[in-house]
Amino acid sequence: MTRAASTQARGKAALLQKNPDDVVITFAKRTAMGRAKKGQLKDTPVDELLHALFKATLEKTRLDPSKVDDICVGTCHPPSPLYVSRAAALAAGFPDKVPISTINRLCSSGLMAIRSIAHDIQSGEIELGLAVGVESMSLNPRPTPVVTEAVSANAQAHDCIQPMGWTSEMVAQTYKVSRKKQDEYALISHTRASEASSKGIFAEEILPIALRGSTISIDDTIRPSVSSDSLASLKPVFPDWGDASTTAGNASGVGDGAALCILTTRERAEKEGMEVLGKWVGSVVVGVEPRYMGISPVAAIPKVLGQYGLGKEDVDVYEINEAFASQFAYCVEELGISMDKINPNGSSIALTHPLGMTGVRQVVTGLAELRRRNQQILCTSMCIGSGMGGAGLFVNEASSLKAAL
Repeated sequence: MTRAASTQARGKAALLQKNPDDVVITFAKRTAMGRAKKGQLKDTPVDELLHALFKATLEKTRLDPSKVDDICVGTCHPPSPLYVSRAAALAAGFPDKVPISTINRLCSSGLMAIRSIAHDIQSGEIELGLAVGVESMSLNPRPTPVVTEAVSANAQAHDCIQPMGWTSEMVAQTYKVSRKKQDEYALISHTRASEASSKGIFAEEILPIALRGSTISIDDTIRPSVSSDSLASLKPVFPDWGDASTTAGNASGVGDGAALCILTTRERAEKEGMEVLGKWVGSVVVGVEPRYMGISPVAAIPKVLGQYGLGKEDVDVYEINEAFASQFAYCVEELGISMDKINPNGSSIALTHPLGMTGVRQVVTGLAELRRRNQQILCTSMCIGSGMGGAGLFVNEASSLKAAL
């Protein structure tokens, strides 16, 4: 245990205490998401998407942009990400004195943006910041990593740059996750997301944005007609790797979108009359063998729970990213957590997985679900390309009634 970890509040009762210097979340929303190359955001560059989200956030919250001390944007693949993020913030009305940074830890980039702002608040360097996650996988798909022959000669180095679909097949083959089991878990995701969408549940977490004369407010990624038979009929998308069990129906969708959280201290929030939605607790990042990248939540979740003195049963909702059904099924069963607590409204298999966005989207989605349930503790987690995993802990502090007012 690190020295910092040894001084942290431990146990559920300690986490639920409210202190003036707590890092709290006062706003947490996302855009609707779009299918890559086919959906409503397919022609929207990252700067335009950020610009629209920043403007909608300032309008919704009435936040004085000059009070923002820093912005951190999690994103993976757009060229010159800091330049376009800075430009989008300036165009949206943030004064030039407000700095910005970008961060890329692949699938956890959004969570890392939250962590960066939270840590800066905890250190006293800033008091109020924005954490953002964004990705246009339509316009900025994953580039093929290239390394030198000397580096590639190392087996793990070679594995860490392979396509994520290959790692899915390696997990399925090595850990005996059958195609049938993958489809069963995928169906849960599709069914839950479809039901949540039809009930208007996602409307609670989506902030409508204006783009080119249209208002974007509903995900176009959810497929309501998915069934066991339709999943079983799909052909493998990686026929040359492993057992060829990954399909377009049991893997995360490729898509576009953005999400945002405003963080500050509890003292500042109460002083300025900001509603406290939740509290940042902490996060961890772990490394695993690159070939089996997808199993990393099995290492990350126990580590973050142990760091704060929690048991699995203390968490009310888990948002565990569904990069592929192969790795998701393995993680769920290895962790021994009831599916009643995991991804209650589906996850990336049904919703899509814009890489930089997902880490913030999980927090937006998880806190909204806790409000509906009037429950308290959220754990988010995801596998991370190249062989890493991340997890974060948050506490809900808003009731469904307060959030509706």
